[in-house]
Amino acid sequence: MSLALLSLPSPSSPIAFEAGPLALTYHGLFIAVGILVGTWLTSHELVRKGYDGTLALGLLFFVVPLGFIGARIYHIVTEYDRYFGGPLAAFFRVWLGGFGIYGAIAGGFVGVVLFGWIFGVRPLVLADAAAPGLILAQAIGRWGNYFNQELFGTPTTLPWALEVDPGHRPDRYADAATFHPTFLYESLWNLAVVAILLRVSATRRLRPGSLSLLYLVLYGTGRFGLELLRTDTTFRLLGLSRNGWISLALVVGGSVWLWLRERRRPAAEPPPEEPAGGDDAEERQWSS
Repeated sequence: MSLALLSLPSPSSPIAFEAGPLALTYHGLFIAVGILVGTWLTSHELVRKGYDGTLALGLLFFVVPLGFIGARIYHIVTEYDRYFGGPLAAFFRVWLGGFGIYGAIAGGFVGVVLFGWIFGVRPLVLADAAAPGLILAQAIGRWGNYFNQELFGTPTTLPWALEVDPGHRPDRYADAATFHPTFLYESLWNLAVVAILLRVSATRRLRPGSLSLLYLVLYGTGRFGLELLRTDTTFRLLGLSRNGWISLALVVGGSVWLWLRERRRPAAEPPPEEPAGGDDAEERQWSS
């Protein structure tokens, strides 16, 4: 009884709304809300950088489809044993799930590059403006995993442990009732990353693209820790999952790259002197 009072209850249903053959899942709902809120924050960051905030809406139509495709390709390639040799239709059964966040990031960046090339905006500037919104969307979207009872961690009896129905438990943990809510850990970590990125963006002059690198380093750090708890991965090398190794590579490689490119950044030029008796000199834009 005490464990039930302390733990997080399992959701009653993954369906948020149903009308005849149509059903809206909580997972889809949280992803949609995350995209909308992330787009709003991206628009805010573009305006703060001196750009038209409506660019965020146009960017949405490039980033979301290509991010979706990238996420699916990443999942199929990393889980090839579940698809190759089977029916071709399995590649396209996206309603059954099967997406990878690192593939979504890669595909989304391709969308940023295409959008920037078409509309004449530097892709790295766009990527930096979108980074806080992206991680905010991830923080919101992770709550969909709670309603699906998926992506939880190892068994635990901590007060915030997550109750998981027997049908969703891994076979090796069939006798365990409560697990680490890794979706909650990741959501909270992502919110902390949002705050860090916004603070750095507002107070530091970085090269275009450095804020995006910082996003990858910070997200990779949190994801690496979570992969040590996750129970849904089948591939393990030296005890670490595939996503764990990718996260570690991003943290190490991204940190070194970020340090090198910022260390070599030239010092900011002093602002021009104000003309005597004239208007204020135009503020010089930072470029590198």
